[in-house]
Amino acid sequence: MALTTAPDPTRRTGSVPTPADRRGVGRTRHGDGPAGYVFLSPWLLGLMAVTAIPMLLSLYLSFTNYDILTPFSEVEWVGFANYERMFTADPSYWHSVRVTLTFALVAVPLKLAAALGVALLLNRAWRGVGLFRGLFYLPSLLGGSVALAIVWVNMFNREGAFNSLLAVFGIQGKPWVNDPDWALETLMVLAIWQFGAPMVIFLAGLKQVPTELYEAASVDGAGKWRQFVAVTLPMLSPVIFFNLVLETINGFQGFTAAFVLSNGTGGPVDSTLMYTLNLYITGFTNLEMGYASAMAWVFLLAIAIITAIFFSTGRFWVHYSDGEDR
Repeated sequence: MALTTAPDPTRRTGSVPTPADRRGVGRTRHGDGPAGYVFLSPWLLGLMAVTAIPMLLSLYLSFTNYDILTPFSEVEWVGFANYERMFTADPSYWHSVRVTLTFALVAVPLKLAAALGVALLLNRAWRGVGLFRGLFYLPSLLGGSVALAIVWVNMFNREGAFNSLLAVFGIQGKPWVNDPDWALETLMVLAIWQFGAPMVIFLAGLKQVPTELYEAASVDGAGKWRQFVAVTLPMLSPVIFFNLVLETINGFQGFTAAFVLSNGTGGPVDSTLMYTLNLYITGFTNLEMGYASAMAWVFLLAIAIITAIFFSTGRFWVHYSDGEDR
C-alpha cells in the first residue's frame, strides 16, 4: 500500500514571493538609498565645488570686465563685448587658433600612426616583448610634466643632444626651440613621442581580432598589406575612433610644453602661442579674467562641436563586430 504524506500547510511551494516578502524587499531597497548617497557625497561635493559652480561662475564672468583685483560687488556687466572683441578685434586670439589647429592636425594623426605601427610590431609572441611594451609606454606615464618639458627644451637647444647627434653626421644644427620656424615642430615631436597610451589601446584591440579572418584572407591570396587594409583596419575602427577622439581633445588642450618652452610667453615670435596658453596669459598675466572666461567657453563649445562631428560621421566608417554601425 502506498503511503502518502499530507502537505505541510506551513511550507511554501513555488517561487512567487508573498506580499510580506515584497514589502521586505521594498524596505531593503529604500534603505539602501541613503547609504548610496552617503558614499556618493564626496564625489557630488567635488563635482559641485570643483566643476559645476566654477563653470557657472566663469559663464557669468564672461559677460563682465572682471580683472581678479576688482571685488565682485564692483564688477561691471558688459554683455557680449568680450565675445565681440574676441572675434573682431584681437589678432592674437586668431593667431593662437591657427597655431593650435596646426599642432592638432599634424601631431594627432602622426601620433596615432606611430602608436598603431608600434602596436602591430609588438603584437607578437617574442621573448621580452613585455619589456618593450613597457618601455614604449613609459613616456606616456610622464604625461605633460614640467620636468619632461624642461628635458625636451634642453635636448633641442643649440648645445643640446639632438645637435650633438647631427654633428656626428656632419650636419650643423640650430637652436630649434628658439627658431620661430621650428619651435612648434619640436612640440609636435614631443607629443608624437608620447604615443604609449594609444599604443596600449591599439594592442588591446589587436588581441580581439579573430585569427580566422587572417587565415581566410590568406587562403584567398591576400598579402600582408591587403590583410591590414581589409581586416585589421575595419576590425580596429572602433578603437581608432576612440583614440582619435581622445587624442584630438588632448591635442587642443596642449599647454605645459608650450609654457615651459616659451617661458610663458608663447614665443619665439608667438610661434608656440597655443590656445590654452593664450587663455592663461590673458587671465593671469594681463588680469583680464572676464575676457579669459569668454575664451574658455568658446573653447569648450569648439571641442563639443568637433566631438559631435566625430560621432556623427563615425557611423560611415566605424564598424562593430556585431555587424551594427552606430
